[in-house]
Amino acid sequence: MVKVEFLGPINKEDLSLEISNLSQLSEILKNDNSVSNWLETCAVAVNDTLVISKDVILNDGDRISLLPPVCGG
Repeated sequence: MVKVEFLGPINKEDLSLEISNLSQLSEILKNDNSVSNWLETCAVAVNDTLVISKDVILNDGDRISLLPPVCGG
């Protein structure tokens, strides 16, 4: 089970999901209207480390953070 947290203005409660990679998370979130608009612009971190590939292997207890772009310097 992994924990997914949505930071900043996404304004969605954390989720706990049984997934093994970020591609699976992407498929789930594409169907969620409150999140789908953010998917193309968010950075993603796994256990506080930014990742680019959706093929990152997830382990039980991992924490995924969706980080929307913010204004400022």
